[in-house]
Amino acid sequence: MNTTRKPLIVANWKMHNTVHESSLFVHRLSEKVLVQRSVDVVLCPTMLALQSVSLQINHRQFKLGAQNCYWRDEGAFTGEVSASQLRGVASYVIVGHSERRNIFGDRERDIRAKIQAVIRNQMIPILCIGETAQQRVDHETKTVVQEQVLSGLANLTSEEIERVVIAYEPIWAIGNGNTATPQEVEKATEIIHEQVEALYGKKTAEAVRVLYGGSVTDKNADIYLSIPRIDGLLVGSASLSAPIFANIVSMAHNKRKDNVE
Repeated sequence: MNTTRKPLIVANWKMHNTVHESSLFVHRLSEKVLVQRSVDVVLCPTMLALQSVSLQINHRQFKLGAQNCYWRDEGAFTGEVSASQLRGVASYVIVGHSERRNIFGDRERDIRAKIQAVIRNQMIPILCIGETAQQRVDHETKTVVQEQVLSGLANLTSEEIERVVIAYEPIWAIGNGNTATPQEVEKATEIIHEQVEALYGKKTAEAVRVLYGGSVTDKNADIYLSIPRIDGLLVGSASLSAPIFANIVSMAHNKRKDNVE
């Protein structure tokens, strides 16, 4: 973990918890996660729960994120939620998660437009990238990562890029218990930083935070947080357990503290 970039731990609840259940969970979580400035902790509930949770949380303790958005600010787009509607409620927006890409058909141009919409509306996009199992077997990880970074960040300025968070989530390691080795994650993050540096320069690349996601638990979080270029974690199913997620946040806090000292 790099001490110049503040660690970020993101909880992606996906399609879990009703509005009432979200409220109860946040209450339990608030009792277990310490209020501190060393780590940014972001909760991403369902869209329905965002507003109520925003009124409940201590904003020094937690920030809120949306799991997706539409790239137009307004219009006749039934069922969609725009970045402009999220502004003021969410601080972060997850964009390009593999489930959005593979289940709902989000294309690279859609993801690029969503990134720009999030930036335009003064929020922080979390761009998810990663290869499939077949692409991994075919040794295409480098090409896939480079292309997804290049496409997702297109048309942004250096100043805008510095606000983007990139989450490396190998699709073959999401929600199935499979985990990438520290060596695989370190190699992927090197590719990400090299691509950003090639596009925008070393200073900008050093400012961009990179997360790891893919079957993260409190059993392996410390390992991933020890990787030099990893600045935090995007946590899926493990974030639905208050004790486990609190442990992960605590690990990030301790790692930050140890590195600074």
